[in-house]
Amino acid sequence: MLDANMKQQLGTYLQRLVSPIELTVFTKEGNDKSAELESLARDIAELSADVSLQVVAGDAGRTPRMEVAPKGETSRVTFAGVPMGHEFTSLVLALLQAGAYPSKEDAALQEQAKGLTRKLDFEVYVSLSCHNCPDVVQAINLMAILNPNVTATMVDGGVFPKEVEEKGIMAVPSLFLNGEEFANGKMTLAEILNKVDDDADAKAAAALADKEAFDVLVVGGGPAGASAAIYAARKGIRTGIVAERFGGQVSDTVGIENFISVPYTEGPKLVAHLEEHVKEYNVDIMKSQSVAALRTGADGLKEVELANGAVLKAKSVILATGARWREMNVPGESEYKAKGVCFCPHCDGPLFKGKPVAVIGGGNSGIEAAIDLAGIVEHVTVLEFGDTLRADAVLVKKAESMPNIKIIKQAMTTEVLGDNGKVVGLKYTDRSTDESHVVDVAGIFVQIGLVPNSEFLKGSLELTNRGEIVVDSHGRTSMDGVFAAGDVTTSAYKQIIISMGSGATAALGAFDYLIRN
Repeated sequence: MLDANMKQQLGTYLQRLVSPIELTVFTKEGNDKSAELESLARDIAELSADVSLQVVAGDAGRTPRMEVAPKGETSRVTFAGVPMGHEFTSLVLALLQAGAYPSKEDAALQEQAKGLTRKLDFEVYVSLSCHNCPDVVQAINLMAILNPNVTATMVDGGVFPKEVEEKGIMAVPSLFLNGEEFANGKMTLAEILNKVDDDADAKAAAALADKEAFDVLVVGGGPAGASAAIYAARKGIRTGIVAERFGGQVSDTVGIENFISVPYTEGPKLVAHLEEHVKEYNVDIMKSQSVAALRTGADGLKEVELANGAVLKAKSVILATGARWREMNVPGESEYKAKGVCFCPHCDGPLFKGKPVAVIGGGNSGIEAAIDLAGIVEHVTVLEFGDTLRADAVLVKKAESMPNIKIIKQAMTTEVLGDNGKVVGLKYTDRSTDESHVVDVAGIFVQIGLVPNSEFLKGSLELTNRGEIVVDSHGRTSMDGVFAAGDVTTSAYKQIIISMGSGATAALGAFDYLIRN
């Protein structure tokens, strides 16, 4: 199952096991996936004397599946399907953590997970091509390993399509708790804990309440925020960074080929490097915190109010809250989100194998999505509002050469159509004739640009009519002592490398402000 190189790497990892573990594999005769999973488990067991294996044939439960547990203990971590692709890392971490190798996750979050007292049975439905799914799988696996009240099961939707159909799952990762739908999309351990721990907000607010004022407080953890934090910290000033999640949009990006000096990388890998770099400096990182308001206090310090009620103070603030996918804002869209309305073709494309789908948007993102999906789905219909495609010529040429891609221009989507809890089609108006048409599709991938995350700033700062923060060449905003950087600003182009540069500019601008005031 594993090639020589993977065996060598995995063998090196398994040397870190502190205590022995046991794998139990449940198989079904004549099932190809069962044979693959058993082969994988045998490869693992052969690499370490600390790994024992038991194979159970003909089990009546969900098969194939692999249970991972400390030797002699009841398993609380299960992989239903064959955890390869993006989930191979999830398997490796589960093996190590079951073997008492310590997690690198934040110690406070681990203690919070250990303190959960109610029974939590998690199931997360994934596709092996989904780059967002491992975050959820690894989070619930760690919770299960740390706490006997928690169980975690990864389910490969491609291996168990009947379950996917019965549960109406149209997007991954799809997380279920105690048999009920709990959440959709990428989630961190902190986000999951905040949803299941009733006292999470109060605990977080209490932990943040007594922090002394920062010289520079960066709001946002994407490329702009990370760059700003590094440049500020290097000046030797007290620096903090508060963000909902580290990495921002980049966490959801698959291939990155225009990051200068690095021919190719992937979003999650770049995010890990960004966070690692920030941690090289004395930066107070506060994750899983949503900002509700910005104001100037009576003492002249900037006050950043968080959603949990805590207030952080700073002499200067750098806003780098980024942007999010723009929605169509048509009837049916919110109702069928994650039920056929999707935003990530890489994650959710495999769920529509052999079915017709639509892509909304004719820019680079839309045409790239259409090309990717065309190799999986039955047919792709691209709807572009304008009379020309905005994508690069090479992408357009490729899309037009593919027989199962149809491109419709001057098409204004007017409604998402659904039946029995899932998407069945969409309506659009031909802007050249004003005629209405219906396209029968099982999935709709929305790729129409970005919306700045600036709603909490309305009335506080000067914003454009699109919600972008107006900044000057030094990153200054209309509020004294407040700077901004990245995709949330009037920056001409929304690119990772430009965001990093503007983050550095804003940090240097903030430092100049501090030494002059």
